[in-house]
Amino acid sequence: MKLNLRSNLLILHLTVIVWGFTGILGALITINETLLVWYRVLIAFTSLYIYFKWQKKDINVSKKTFLKLFFTGAIVGLHWILFFGAIKHSTVSVAMVCLSSLTLFTAILEPILNKAKISKLEVIVGLFIIFGIYLIFKFETQYTLGIIMGLSSALCASLFSIINAKQVKNRAAPIISFYELLGAFFWISLYLLISGGFNSSMKLIPLDIIYLLILGIICTSVAYVAGVSVMKELSAFRVALITNLEPVYAIVLALLIFGKDEKMTQGFYVGALIILCAIFLFPVIKKKVENRKIAKIPPLV
Repeated sequence: MKLNLRSNLLILHLTVIVWGFTGILGALITINETLLVWYRVLIAFTSLYIYFKWQKKDINVSKKTFLKLFFTGAIVGLHWILFFGAIKHSTVSVAMVCLSSLTLFTAILEPILNKAKISKLEVIVGLFIIFGIYLIFKFETQYTLGIIMGLSSALCASLFSIINAKQVKNRAAPIISFYELLGAFFWISLYLLISGGFNSSMKLIPLDIIYLLILGIICTSVAYVAGVSVMKELSAFRVALITNLEPVYAIVLALLIFGKDEKMTQGFYVGALIILCAIFLFPVIKKKVENRKIAKIPPLV
């Protein structure tokens, strides 16, 4: 069992590192963010389709479910476009820290959409995140557009995460991902068709092709399937803590690869530290609160 636990933890850590590496690839790929995401979703849903055929999996869903996932794909596509746009208009570090505000948006939106009571703990965590974002805005004014795009990306990620939390109860996560990627591809294609985006700017240099294949296959399809498989074996608490390492891994990788270009002001790192600490401590404190509530419940006689 220990070996199984260790191997699952290792796979999850590697998966989170791969997710963090998407930011690096976004900075390296030369085409604009919309075309980048168009190629990414095309490669990703094609590779997932091949995976389903190889595994002989039934991917049929009802018309109602298909339409829900297909339209959710528009939010997924917009999230990625804004995320890679944030990288291209700022840095990998700024974009990843802004994406961490996902916790804040989810704490606000989830109770509203599900008509539930807002948690006091989530409000406190949210206030710390807001303060961290304020510091980043204050000290990194040259990246204002990138910060706004990064925060907007986190808002979109929060929306489709809340939607998917309901969907995943009834069907496999890779199937949800497949139809959402298909939807994202359709909506981005429609936008490119209307805006005249299908032009010479779509031409790729050899390195872009390599980076896009890594992004679409390894960082999207393979990482997603691997991540979901180990999440079934690990507790939600462990998964939450390790997944929160994504911006940390991404920032470290960015510093190693891009060097001086990724160095920020002290104010940025203070703000980033406040945000990351709030995100890391949130599941720990939440678990302790839940354990206390359980302890107060009298045993059944």
